[in-house]
Amino acid sequence: MATGKRSQDKPTRLAALPSASSIEVQLATLTSVAPNGDEWLHEIKLDGYRIVARIQDQRVQLLTRRSNDWTARAPKLAEALAALPLTSAVLDGELVSLRADGRSDFQSLQNALSESRSVSLVYYVFDLLFLDGNDLRSLPLLERKAALAALLKKTKTQKQIRLSDHVIGGGVRFFEQACKLQLEGIIAKRASAPHHPGRSKDWLKIKCIARQEFVIGGYTLPAGARTHLGALLVGVREGDSLRYAGKVGTGFSQKSLRELHARLLPLSRTTPPFANPPKGAAYRAARWVEPTLVAEVSFTEFTKDGHLRHPSFQGLRDDKPASAVIRERPKPVRPAR
Repeated sequence: MATGKRSQDKPTRLAALPSASSIEVQLATLTSVAPNGDEWLHEIKLDGYRIVARIQDQRVQLLTRRSNDWTARAPKLAEALAALPLTSAVLDGELVSLRADGRSDFQSLQNALSESRSVSLVYYVFDLLFLDGNDLRSLPLLERKAALAALLKKTKTQKQIRLSDHVIGGGVRFFEQACKLQLEGIIAKRASAPHHPGRSKDWLKIKCIARQEFVIGGYTLPAGARTHLGALLVGVREGDSLRYAGKVGTGFSQKSLRELHARLLPLSRTTPPFANPPKGAAYRAARWVEPTLVAEVSFTEFTKDGHLRHPSFQGLRDDKPASAVIRERPKPVRPAR
């Protein structure tokens, strides 16, 4: 991995470690084509929970994108992070559960967290924002990753804390290989860019399959051998409205059906939360709920009327608010030189 030299015009600066609620992560913009220039580095898109690790004097906080403290949900990871050879730091990465073939699996991650099996989880770190009193955010990403790699080489906890490595250039081929391996996609990042809080085009996500979050606004009753519920009725935000996007009836395990039903029952309401609810039999069979739960769903495409084709439930997203769930549309990105 190329490390580069420390930028002379963008030095680190001394800074107090930010509070847990003030740490803002950088987000990727969805696009349909991977950039191919050498100014981009490419990482595998992991299928897990975005977690920021805040470490100060061996006290560790594991924070979601919404600044929720999940330290108690992954105590073994917190112990491993506390053992890192540093005084203070802010690391950014993805908490995942790995299959036997090395691919990350979102549903097994949820099972591990709910059953307190955090020892089986892996934290892939891809950014280092603060280290021992130094604010690294103004440095180019490639330099921040070099400092991160050097830090992780000093530790014996590689099994649970790992570097999210990358390749430089060749984005189109890297994306093709990721799809051949049936991965979710890749993340392309501008190697020379400093850290930008929020969403920008310095980080891009390119997906092999269509997949995003949807708000649950209702469900249908089970039929046949199915128990608890039949299908989820989901939608996305458009302005102040929740727009119906279809039914999700596959991808469930018996355990997820039971847990989903238990979480939906207290949210019951008498009217649909959708601005454009389903019609006919689907409307009559529906049980409506307050639109607060967020489901991750894979699918092949949207139809012309905005409904999902071949959707499959992947899991609940407790780390993302329902108010922020919109339909993701790939945005054009200026080609690399």
